[in-house]
Amino acid sequence: MEHLDYDTLNTLKQVMEDDFALLIDTFVQDSTDRISTLRAVIQGSDADLIRRAAHSFKGSSSNIGAPHLSSLCAALEKKALEKRLEALDVDLDSIEREFAQVMILLRSLP
Repeated sequence: MEHLDYDTLNTLKQVMEDDFALLIDTFVQDSTDRISTLRAVIQGSDADLIRRAAHSFKGSSSNIGAPHLSSLCAALEKKALEKRLEALDVDLDSIEREFAQVMILLRSLP
């Protein structure tokens, strides 16, 4: 699966025009916060908090055109929904690695 959906990004760029860079910066900061939140809620055992945090990150990743990141968040959301809370830190590590890749690619956009 691709790290970025360039069709989605090109559409966003056309719509946002001069504010596109701000959109990318906001996504990066917001995602950094979301990862911290996920790391914190995964330490607990509240499946619904975990599910909601993963769902929220899934949506923002999808909206920015990061399909693989979105699918990793969806998998974490599904585990939380099913109350399968073991080894979620492994899933979060995968999310963090993918986010790092996405961030590099977003920052390199012209």
